[in-house]
Amino acid sequence: MVPQFKPSPLRIRFFCTKTVQQNHHHRWPIKQITKTNFNESLSEIKNHISSSDFIAVSLQNTGSFSSPWHRVSTFDTPDTAYLKAKFAAERFQILQFAICPFKLQASKVIAYPYNFHLFPRDELKMGMPSYSFTCQTSYLTAMAKEGFDFNTCIYDGISYLSEAQESSAKVRMGNPMAVDHATKSSSSPALSVADTVFIERVRSRVKHWKNACTDSDIKTEALVTSLRKIVLGGEQFGSRPSMTIDVCSERQVQLVLKMLEDFSDVLVPLIIPAKGGGTQAVRAVLTSSDEDKDLLKRELQTFEFEQNKRVRGFREVIDLISASQKPIVAHNSLNDFTFIHSKFLAPLPPNMDEFICSLRLAFPQVIDVNYLLKDIGPVKKMANISATIAYLKNRFFAPIEMEIPNQANENEGKIHGHNVVKICQLFGKLCSILKITPDAIESSDDFLASAINRYANIFYSLPGSSQEPTNEEIRGWTNDKRKVSCEDVVFLWGFRERISAGILKNMLQGSHEVFAEAFNVRMVDRSCAIVVFGKPGLSNTFKNVMNSKEVSGPLREMVSDGLKAAGYETYQRVCSSGLWESALADALDKALASHSCLSEAAYETKQSEIYLSNELINLAEL
Repeated sequence: MVPQFKPSPLRIRFFCTKTVQQNHHHRWPIKQITKTNFNESLSEIKNHISSSDFIAVSLQNTGSFSSPWHRVSTFDTPDTAYLKAKFAAERFQILQFAICPFKLQASKVIAYPYNFHLFPRDELKMGMPSYSFTCQTSYLTAMAKEGFDFNTCIYDGISYLSEAQESSAKVRMGNPMAVDHATKSSSSPALSVADTVFIERVRSRVKHWKNACTDSDIKTEALVTSLRKIVLGGEQFGSRPSMTIDVCSERQVQLVLKMLEDFSDVLVPLIIPAKGGGTQAVRAVLTSSDEDKDLLKRELQTFEFEQNKRVRGFREVIDLISASQKPIVAHNSLNDFTFIHSKFLAPLPPNMDEFICSLRLAFPQVIDVNYLLKDIGPVKKMANISATIAYLKNRFFAPIEMEIPNQANENEGKIHGHNVVKICQLFGKLCSILKITPDAIESSDDFLASAINRYANIFYSLPGSSQEPTNEEIRGWTNDKRKVSCEDVVFLWGFRERISAGILKNMLQGSHEVFAEAFNVRMVDRSCAIVVFGKPGLSNTFKNVMNSKEVSGPLREMVSDGLKAAGYETYQRVCSSGLWESALADALDKALASHSCLSEAAYETKQSEIYLSNELINLAEL
């Protein structure tokens, strides 16, 4: 009997039409969401998030840096990297936000990608979410080449408010809010004479107004009843009579609410917030029965729900992701989540530690594919995610089949948001290589649970991670990076422009005895370079010589021409103080000028090591 030939799984993939189509990202059916179809898509998105194992995210911003040195680089510590990302998130804007709930089933990834078009439209006429934002021309050019429709973005993009902005908007709109248990004080403070007089006066007004509204004496003329209501401050809340009670303090609010409990059978109290914060008044609404009171409470809940939905906009999706508590997968987590925190949660905290603590309240597990790449061993530098996937495919046998149910209409653009699907594909391949399964997330086995947890919430896993205009570009971990102590790094500036690192190194060699030992030079931008000393202590010696009057030889000539030097603490002071000048040299000059009134200890680096690559920075990119 002739044995039957069975092709290998790898060969089957070559003959699979579906897989061939998936190699071209423009054929992936990615549903495009704008303001027009946003509300009708929410329930579908909620179901996919609920049934997923992970949620991938990818952002398309209007920029990420204003000058070359603003980019997160290999000489940055986690703190300075965060400050750079914070600065970018506060200046630039998100125009596209792609999410992709997906499931891992053995070697298959089942994904449901959505691409949301956003625009910070001031729909409430309150200057929120943003009066203005900055654009980087290279980013807009890249988006235009992909066929991005800026008209659709501006006129049909989904607006939003962050949690902090929503709270502020509710106060400024002044809409009545139902009284909850948190609003009422649990204690009964001792009453002063003034409190007693105030309560009795308000009680008398409420009692006479209530009697006027419920008076059924047919002999009382309608005109008299109406005048009585006007004098007592009667109003209408919808179809129901109401009365507004002005207050001057939160203590008076509590006194009024406590007093209205005596009329709780027919009155429902509402809080009217003041535009500047606090409470402006308490409004009492008269109901005709218990059924009418329940109906009013339901109406208030419905009104609040619809108002919140209108105010939140795209943040409804962020809230769904947060409520699901599912692990979130990204490829540049520090950059992406500083944007997400700034736009959808609250203003960014001043440092990295507070940022991580704040973010974990909303998103407990964030996984960066760059960190998983590092764990599989040295990987050469890749131009983009597609190249990384191809490299892993050639090196490891870990076939991944992508299944994307056709949820997009034929007339919808398919190219926008494709990067989020590539992240899913790369993550699936890495999980296969590293033997990570979805069961590890909820497993009671400590070993399996730690398999996923040890990759989560590491926001500075890859020094030198790409932030180029094409959002898909990343750099893999390489074995040509070495740890360097921050104490061995010196920033140099004041040399002539357009000088290369090699020429500057040749100029320094022989200029002083500290350069007799091994050292290296890297360009930060056209105005500044860093010198890395191989022997501990030489950096301090060099800085002391530069700041003394004993400079001699060729180094003295360079100092006379304007050469200056500073340690890493000065660079950290630049970032902490927000001295984001176009040239790093100008920022360092300002930091040194203000150094006399600042404490050196305030800028002490918490992490004494940074990563430096052996590759020179390409000045053509600067």
